[in-house]
Amino acid sequence: MSAVPDVTADDLRRLAERLDGVFTRMAGDDLLITGGAGFLGYYLVQAPLAWSRANPSRPAIRVTVHDNFLRGVPAWLTDLDDASLRVVERDVLAPLPADEPTFDWIVHAASVASPTYYRRFPIETMDANVDGLRLLLDHAASRAHGDDPLRGLLFFSTSEIYGDPDPANIPTPETYRGHVSCTGPRACYDESKRYGETLCVNFARHRGVPVTIARPFNNYGPGLRIDDRRVLPDFMRDVLAGRDITLLSDGSASRTFCYVADAVDGYFRILVDGRPGEPYNIGTDASEISMRELAERVVELARAELGYQGRVGTATSDDVDYLTDNPNRRQPVIDKAREELGYAPEVRLEEGLRRALRWYLAQQEA
Repeated sequence: MSAVPDVTADDLRRLAERLDGVFTRMAGDDLLITGGAGFLGYYLVQAPLAWSRANPSRPAIRVTVHDNFLRGVPAWLTDLDDASLRVVERDVLAPLPADEPTFDWIVHAASVASPTYYRRFPIETMDANVDGLRLLLDHAASRAHGDDPLRGLLFFSTSEIYGDPDPANIPTPETYRGHVSCTGPRACYDESKRYGETLCVNFARHRGVPVTIARPFNNYGPGLRIDDRRVLPDFMRDVLAGRDITLLSDGSASRTFCYVADAVDGYFRILVDGRPGEPYNIGTDASEISMRELAERVVELARAELGYQGRVGTATSDDVDYLTDNPNRRQPVIDKAREELGYAPEVRLEEGLRRALRWYLAQQEA
């Protein structure tokens, strides 16, 4: 393959253009992103900084990242050299210190989202989704009727709050109430996100907090660590190691996959234009794809791009709970975000997989 293109730079350029109207309304403001060192933080942090650099005549958006670095400090974050960025090591369970800026916008993305890791850190996962969120909601409520109210607070929920929907609720709208276990191995994540949404709705209704809710559907792409243990990084890791892709299931479960730059476009739209107390599905309403077919497409792509010689095989996971409560299907209805926010995912799966593969290859070469 020829020289690897700078996928990140191209995505950030596109995001700065697509979100120009949104970022213009945030110009000169202070934005806090909790959990900004994680997967979604990769573009949540960099997109407003890229917009500011592309528009030097406008006041810059000042970005602060709070993270406890549970999984280490990513190189991309330490390598950023931008006067509009502050990075602070702190736990979301601690109240905001008095010497922090008076934030205009807050994105609460501090959570463990990989099933492998939230089952390893279940209590920490629940703490971030409930107690950490409550501190931010209390902070926002304390300012709601003052001279400098918070302009927006975005809570990252999850499509996992729907559990395993029955076929009549695929595709799944925001109005579906879910089919979720409160005691299973995934409950620490699913149920704490559900309760987090309940907190948000009631703080919006009763305390005047401008809090909105995002429900991501299977985001993938740049920023998602290759050791994250979600399905696409696992496939990419096998490819780059030159070994067969191994499915730890029969491959029949199906999903829609949303390229991360498309998703981040939606998240900023919810933050700025979403209705308080309202949840929005963010993903793609393209056709579902089975895990077996997804693996085969990655194989085909890697053969064309890298001369990969592997194939798809199956095995049984050593983790007895690996498939417990794993949803069989996942596909969103995104009409609400499309009609209210102008959300419109652009990157088709084939192109997104190609961009993801090239990004992972660039990380390996670096």
